[in-house]
Amino acid sequence: MAVGRFQVMATLQAARALALGLSEPEAKSWGLNRAIFYAAAKRGFREKALPRRREWSEILQKPVHETREAYFLGDEMAYKAKREGKTYFTIGGEIQTESEFQRQIESRFGKAFAKAWKEALALIKQFPREVLLSQSAFYEEVYKPRRDDLAAKWTEIAKSS
Repeated sequence: MAVGRFQVMATLQAARALALGLSEPEAKSWGLNRAIFYAAAKRGFREKALPRRREWSEILQKPVHETREAYFLGDEMAYKAKREGKTYFTIGGEIQTESEFQRQIESRFGKAFAKAWKEALALIKQFPREVLLSQSAFYEEVYKPRRDDLAAKWTEIAKSS
């Protein structure tokens, strides 16, 4: 099976979230959530009204901010749910767990996910914190220029594993 843009987005978003301080299960939930969000946005969906956008000075002081139902990672927001003492992210009423990340993302890599994950973590470390805190900068500077190359590369390592 091929690794596509969806899996690339989820993996890079999870690595980003881990670098910004989320635990690995939370980061994988975030990564899958954001991949689903971007896929839905590409198709044109209607999301309920979002809370007010945070100011950059507020983001720099407190990069991660939680409210009762929302979680802000930099200037990006996702809805959250608690399950078994863990924070997970939701979209369309569905909770994205680490087991869902494994099923929808890791499984596409076969035995090569650990290698791709290590590469994603190393890639994320190359970018300044300000890029990781910005939804648009992350998309434009990290994901978009590499998405097709990573999809092709990760498909090849998945096939050879």
